[in-house]
Amino acid sequence: MKVLVVGGGGREHALAWKLAQSPLAEEVLVAPGNAGTAAEPGVRNLPVAADDLDALLEAARGERAGLTVVGPETPLAAGLADRFEAAGLRIFGPTAAAARLESSKGYCKDFLRKHGIPTAAYRRVDSLAAAERHLHGRADGPVVVKADGLAAGKGVVVAADRAEALAAAAEMLSGGRLGAAGQTLVLEDFLAGEEASFICMADGEELLPLAGSRDHKARDDGGRGPNTGGMGAYSPTPLLDAALERRVVEEIVRPTLRGLAAEGVRYRGFLYAGLMIDAAGDPKVLEYNCRLGDPETQPVLLRLRSDLLAACLAAGDGGLGGIALDWDPRPALGVVLAARGYPGTPATGAPIAGLEAAAAEPDVKVFHAGTARRGGAAVTAGGRVLCACALGADLGAARARAYRAAARIGFDGKFCRRDIGGAG
Repeated sequence: MKVLVVGGGGREHALAWKLAQSPLAEEVLVAPGNAGTAAEPGVRNLPVAADDLDALLEAARGERAGLTVVGPETPLAAGLADRFEAAGLRIFGPTAAAARLESSKGYCKDFLRKHGIPTAAYRRVDSLAAAERHLHGRADGPVVVKADGLAAGKGVVVAADRAEALAAAAEMLSGGRLGAAGQTLVLEDFLAGEEASFICMADGEELLPLAGSRDHKARDDGGRGPNTGGMGAYSPTPLLDAALERRVVEEIVRPTLRGLAAEGVRYRGFLYAGLMIDAAGDPKVLEYNCRLGDPETQPVLLRLRSDLLAACLAAGDGGLGGIALDWDPRPALGVVLAARGYPGTPATGAPIAGLEAAAAEPDVKVFHAGTARRGGAAVTAGGRVLCACALGADLGAARARAYRAAARIGFDGKFCRRDIGGAG
């Protein structure tokens, strides 16, 4: 069958690459794709924007796609899955109602509290005066300021104190930084501990965990600087062992699926729980994403030996209960190469050199994110440009191999964190 992947980032490159390996896949189409997906065997880009729901529907019909897999959050929040299901087209991704877990931070926090799912204490505010009242009513110290709406991974500020939190709230509420996404805020108590990413597939009732992973959100080494969509990731994470994974499934994810079902919402698609694990080993939900994480997807899928397309089809048919996934026991690590100006307005249009040299070493895969083709060559076209990924006998070996690949790639303004796989 033909498979349509919606999106054009690093996550979508990894999805297309993995789906194309399935014997069930006649061809994988990516809308709109990037320079990396354009060069993948068995993959073809379509000139269709990921947020153009009408054009995506027509593309799926015209190409006779047997399955559509959605990468980014924006089309899901806009109801792409609802549109496809109404048209009788098979799609793997949650409905708009289910995607509210990501599209509204306030809804998500209210849902978690209602269903007794562990998360940080919080307050929803829609004015600077309300933010000031709440912050002055609590002890001064770290606080997390979150825009309620979708903000491409840039709507979270971890403020060191009240003054910094008020400044972030004022900037978001003004509309100058995030537009409508920041008109309502969540002010959340800071949680100390270590982060982990739990990603699973859900078929409405059953869930199938993917390999555990951990990403690095801050732009700079040591976990400093502004939050980004992610500067690198690795899988597995020793923090998310079998015992903790069982707790996450039983205390967090299953109650979430049951809570949605009680509200008349059937969740089908990838579900990502961003977790904070405290010093006692107890997990709490930082956020939910209603799709695969980026850049976690890249190292996770590099380790997956099973047929991803078969698993997606089983999930769509409510058959995840009979599926088991096979993983390469070796760790994988990915380093994001970003463009000057990211996470603000990045410089674009720079030629990219060294891609072939970077991928020449065994067990290395360079996934494209913010790239395009110009005159037959790859150029930068976004903030996160590439993710250099590698497998290794241990995490240190994977890290060394990924950084060697990253060093072979060059473009004007390139930068990356040097401590992916560390504690920051």
